Amino acid sequence: MKFFIDTANLEDIKDAQDMGILDGVTTNPSLMAKEGITGIDNIMKHYVAICNIVDGDVSAEVISTDFEGMVKEGEALAELHEQIVVKLPMIKDGIKACKYFSDRGIKTNVTLVFSPGQALLAAKAGATYVSPFIGRLDDISTDGLNLVAEIRHIYDNYAFETQILAASVRHTMHVIDCAKLGADVMTGPLSSITGLLRHPLTDSGLEKFLADYKKGN
Repeated sequence: MKFFIDTANLEDIKDAQDMGILDGVTTNPSLMAKEGITGIDNIMKHYVAICNIVDGDVSAEVISTDFEGMVKEGEALAELHEQIVVKLPMIKDGIKACKYFSDRGIKTNVTLVFSPGQALLAAKAGATYVSPFIGRLDDISTDGLNLVAEIRHIYDNYAFETQILAASVRHTMHVIDCAKLGADVMTGPLSSITGLLRHPLTDSGLEKFLADYKKGN
């Protein structure tokens, strides 16, 4: 499973990259605003800065909701860097734009997916990634992980190449459960990844090893 980090914070991205386990980055307008990145020129420069840190795909989201606007924005984003993936909303014009870009060899990430039917449409349109938001489904007492399982089943039935990018991952158990279900990618905050490092027996074991070493020296 690929590990993406869902942020626009360059320090967090560098931290994950330095661990040697980062495969890509996802962003959105809210994450940009959280870092104080506003204005189209600054946002575009920030995408390039992210691409210069990581080796993998970087999802950059359009804000238009009509086909022509998505195409114009998406083409401008794709020209920024070869690692850019155009992130499109799961709406009718978003699917239409997805097909437009996939026919031209431009990678896409269809986002805000909350049903197997939406994921099926994205795959039919040639999406590189489809992003089911598991955490947001959990927030409304719906099983987000079940959605990942349903999409996996459908994609395997027809050998779709679209990758399942489990989004809105909130914690380490989301990561483990998504891996069990066969999600191709997870994206979440840095804490959801670094949390995998921690175990009390690892901490107590290391403490004992170091204490025993000091006794003998």
